[in-house]
Amino acid sequence: MSSARSSDPSSGADLAFLLAQVGAHAAAQFAERLAPLKLLPPHAGILRAIGQSNGISQAALSERLGMFPSRLVVLLDALEERGLLERRSSPEDRRSHALHLTRAGQEMMQRIGRVAEEHRQALCAALDDAEQAQLAALLRRIAAEQELTAGVHPGYRKLGKGRPAGPDG
Repeated sequence: MSSARSSDPSSGADLAFLLAQVGAHAAAQFAERLAPLKLLPPHAGILRAIGQSNGISQAALSERLGMFPSRLVVLLDALEERGLLERRSSPEDRRSHALHLTRAGQEMMQRIGRVAEEHRQALCAALDDAEQAQLAALLRRIAAEQELTAGVHPGYRKLGKGRPAGPDG
């Protein structure tokens, strides 16, 4: 009977493990799905954040993502080299750069959106629409209670602390 109890996902430790297990699996699968686009998850997240706040400064983006500015610059350089974003001098402060998606960056965001939808469908195939909505609501409550920034992966805080962002650094 104790083995049945220990595998019960409603028990505290098992539920926490299950959340971590599914989260790690989902992150790895998303990275694999992004690979054909030649993007790592941090690249996709940065493009998403810029798309949501077009013209955001590098400093504000670094703050929002909780990422070291020096690590953010490396990722922004890679995206700029690919023509997905551009830095413009801020009209208010010439020392500051405003970040904007290019047309190619906007098109990439559409491709990322399709990848994200395929990813959601694959991950949630066992759930009907109502169950998916319920799961999303519950996860949002947990995220809010844990004071996670909506739409920002907490892994950004670790980037630049001796841990590479992925195979390309």
